[in-house]
Amino acid sequence: MKKIRARELGIPFEGKTGKHNAITDVEGITVGYSTIIEGASARTGVTIIHPRGAKDNTPVYAGVHSFNGNGEMTGAAWIEEGGLLEGPIGITNTHSVGIVRDTIIAWQIKNNALYQPWSCPVVAETADGWLNDLNSFYVKDHHVFEALDSAKGGAIDEGNVGGGTGMLCYEFKGGTGTSSRKLPKALGGWTVGALVQSNFGRRFQLTIAGVPIGNYIKNDAPMTSGENPFKQDDGSLIVVIATDAPLLPHQLKRVAKRVTLGMARTGALGGNGSGDIFLAFSTANPQADRGDAMGVTNIQTLDNEHLDPILSSTVYVTEEAIINSMVMAEDMVGHKGISSKSLPHDKVKEILKQYNRM
Repeated sequence: MKKIRARELGIPFEGKTGKHNAITDVEGITVGYSTIIEGASARTGVTIIHPRGAKDNTPVYAGVHSFNGNGEMTGAAWIEEGGLLEGPIGITNTHSVGIVRDTIIAWQIKNNALYQPWSCPVVAETADGWLNDLNSFYVKDHHVFEALDSAKGGAIDEGNVGGGTGMLCYEFKGGTGTSSRKLPKALGGWTVGALVQSNFGRRFQLTIAGVPIGNYIKNDAPMTSGENPFKQDDGSLIVVIATDAPLLPHQLKRVAKRVTLGMARTGALGGNGSGDIFLAFSTANPQADRGDAMGVTNIQTLDNEHLDPILSSTVYVTEEAIINSMVMAEDMVGHKGISSKSLPHDKVKEILKQYNRM
């Protein structure tokens, strides 16, 4: 049976999407996965994003924001300092950050893709220890190479794929999700895309299209039994925002901050135990890191008065990508026989209709 996405389910979202409603609607971006589902306990994987495709190692301007830093994103210090992202982005589980980082460097060396003699790859994580045996280190270098080499543009898979394979979201099955917005020409015609790895939230918080869905679906909620435990959620959310709008690093940091609002629109409040770290980059200005003989570059950028459509689009793509990660996920049984149920589509539609949202 063909899987359907949130919009196909009838969930209303603001804004017009790009062709594929995916981060790959930003020209040049490719995404690759390695999904590891083996035996009773391996439920994990790797996601790779090539900002300009695998064959173009030209850096991109970037900015990062840590909403809650109980997690990891390697390479963030150099982005904060230098404003540039060099090479592929990796997303995986908490205990596999090291091997993904090291293998990205090995891949860069093998493919003569180092932009300079050293590399500080960006690799982010969320913890899939509910369904996956984190301590068995299932992610190997060949999985990372698979994700790097298989990356493609166009429509991409969502749900139980790549780094999102073993993740939960609002105590339903979560994982990998994506979305995009295409602005009208009057607002610049720019594209904004998001890719998320969702592993956060408690059932009572879940909000879809403004409706408190989690209050109506309390069964199969393994952490809270669907009730409010009067504590914030544990878990994590990694979001990568991409745009073709010409933005400088300080503007991209502002963009990354807006991811927090998209997360909040799905109901999350942000807990002490959650690693919510966001990255935004722009594919414009390919000459940014290489000037003329005197080191001078010619850079284009939007002025701040024209930034609002990008900021609001970031909120919208984050929200929809998170919901897509749940709508596209499927039931999973994993480590120690623990199971996670997917979001029940028919029940969601029924509740949304009660609130006149469908």
